[in-house]
Amino acid sequence: MAIKATIFKANLQIADMERHYYQDHALTLARHPSETDERMMVRLLAFALHAHEYLEFGQGMTADDEADLWQKDLTGAIELWIDVGIPDEKLIRKACGRANRVVVYCYGGRVAEMWYAQNSSQFARQKNLSVINLPQESTRAMAALAQRNMQLQCTIQDGQVWLSDGRDSVMVERVVLKAPSASGY
Repeated sequence: MAIKATIFKANLQIADMERHYYQDHALTLARHPSETDERMMVRLLAFALHAHEYLEFGQGMTADDEADLWQKDLTGAIELWIDVGIPDEKLIRKACGRANRVVVYCYGGRVAEMWYAQNSSQFARQKNLSVINLPQESTRAMAALAQRNMQLQCTIQDGQVWLSDGRDSVMVERVVLKAPSASGY
């Protein structure tokens, strides 16, 4: 018998001064049995950083043809594809062909750095790809915020991201390893 996903509920208040986006979101996250709290919280952070009325969680962990998060327009075309972790380069290349914009949030310290170094030449060809590394200290601290029912606040201002549960706060520094080219959105 297969182990079922664990359901987490998050009330997320987003104050993004950079995009002038201020909204509350009631989110339901299904954490796959093989997914860690750290990865789930990185998915939640990615949602906060790209929040939009059409942004939704996908089945990226279990389906290669889906993103961890994606935003589609009203015709079903994929505007934004977001993957979390260290996905296979071939899957990223495929996503770049399907979506207008692709963002990968990698984490894991040295492992993420080695993954990027191994794949950087292939990534350089993808004009619509961004790769952002999240420091291991930050992602582990975010994992400590994970609870089955969460009340979280995310503040984004001047390049800094703060995630708080009202008791503890985590500052997340984003290190851009690859930005999209000027012609790639």
